[in-house]
Amino acid sequence: MIKVADITFGRLQSPDLDVAEEFLTDFGMVKVDRTSDMLFMRGTGTDPVIHITHLGASKFLGLGFRANSMEDLEKATRLDGASEIEDIEAPGGGKVVRLNDLHGYLVEIVCGQEQVEEIHVPRMKVNSVDNQDVRTGELMRLPQGPSHVKRVGHAIIMTTDLRGATKWYRENLGLVSSDEVYVEGDKEKVIATFNRVDAGEEFVDHHTLTYVQGEKIGLNHISFEVHDIDDVAMGHAYLHSKEKYDHMWGIGRHVLGSQVFDYWCDPWGRVHEHWTDSDRLNNKNPGNMIPVEEGFASQWGESVPERFITHSIP
Repeated sequence: MIKVADITFGRLQSPDLDVAEEFLTDFGMVKVDRTSDMLFMRGTGTDPVIHITHLGASKFLGLGFRANSMEDLEKATRLDGASEIEDIEAPGGGKVVRLNDLHGYLVEIVCGQEQVEEIHVPRMKVNSVDNQDVRTGELMRLPQGPSHVKRVGHAIIMTTDLRGATKWYRENLGLVSSDEVYVEGDKEKVIATFNRVDAGEEFVDHHTLTYVQGEKIGLNHISFEVHDIDDVAMGHAYLHSKEKYDHMWGIGRHVLGSQVFDYWCDPWGRVHEHWTDSDRLNNKNPGNMIPVEEGFASQWGESVPERFITHSIP
């Protein structure tokens, strides 16, 4: 087993790269490179690529995770079914070890990617009741346009084997439990696991990979951090103004993870989430058992729609 540092990109397949690029740009990403059969998008952060699209029938291919060191990457070659260390054919270069998870999705453990310069996003300061003079003499005037996606934050995958799928990532990539959601008042009847990377005393996002028990296997959604709550709302207004994208759920604030969220479907039904303001946990935070009535609720905003709970795109 190794302990990965973080999730770093998602890999999907789409039948039209022009349409894919338009959606991802409207969603708030920036094109890095494009070939005849591949599209590479980045965010405003330092990761050279956060979303990779292959040309082909609509499909979720897998996820990339960053190793802490080349030593860990070497250890990853000893995981069951793992490749040798190979070159990454993507912006930023670096090395990769590839293997498949329990459901056959591609898992890429990467190291040595060349980081890029962060894209500066000017933001207005925000006054509060306790401090009304954070912004003085300036008018709040937000630019109209897409959100500013910074980085990929997590993925949610539907599974027919919750225990097996969760065990695979915990035993191979070192993920640990933040919360487990149960039903019928029975803590043995777990229907979802929220898993984060294990960075010891360092604080990390509440969840990096979540599995939800369902009737079929597939991607529920892939999630991307934006810069603040205004950025979530600005992106919502911009995507809505296009009058061609399917809005799945939001704006609201989760219970588990506490993120402010907004979910949109791409043209092939793969859900992409904008979020900001996640809980940050470390090894002083034990895993919790949460009843479904609390775990799948919103602290504010509309209740979770049924089609989101069951959503799964292979």
